[in-house]
Amino acid sequence: MTIPADRNADRNAGPAGGRTAVVSRTGPKRSESIRLAVLNAADDLLVERGFNGVTIEGIAARAGVAKQTVYRWWKSKVDILLDTLADDAREALAWPGGDAVAEEELKAQLRRIAGFFEEPSGQVLRALLGHAQTDQATAEALREGFLREQRERDLAGLRAVLERHTGRPVTEPTVDTLLSVLLGPLYYQALVHGGPPGPDLLDATARHVLDLAAHV
Repeated sequence: MTIPADRNADRNAGPAGGRTAVVSRTGPKRSESIRLAVLNAADDLLVERGFNGVTIEGIAARAGVAKQTVYRWWKSKVDILLDTLADDAREALAWPGGDAVAEEELKAQLRRIAGFFEEPSGQVLRALLGHAQTDQATAEALREGFLREQRERDLAGLRAVLERHTGRPVTEPTVDTLLSVLLGPLYYQALVHGGPPGPDLLDATARHVLDLAAHV
């Protein structure tokens, strides 16, 4: 699983699965250490038991905290999973930037996203996307939170690549359309077929987007 360094530090040991939630009893660290323990517990349980098998009670027990403590900061397991997704994706799905060849950068980014879908973090995203199809509140929270923020990061990353590739500014409608072309096959493969897209598809998608950008 791709986990920020501070979350890795809290996973060294625990009450279930060999992990112990490191919870400080005094000072401002208490909230953050509990938060991390709860997020770690939630995505671990989702991988082990699936979305329906995740409960607030189970999360609290795995994290080593009281159920009331969990409810103090989150209203539901969906809110917890949204937080753990945001934490994990912030680094895992970041665009590295730099001056790499545009085609190679797009191929690398698509591989990074494909790999994310195969990790526990990606399983959280797939579970939330599935639940969102039948739960309007989850759909709105996902779209207005993580998906909107990630799309903004993706738009900025893709725009930088395309402008370096074409040598000219790329309009907002153009980059918005090309981002859907870039990520659409990957999400389709992951969500409909349940597996990662092959490298040939990823590479062809990257080339196709750059070809479209050159002719817009």
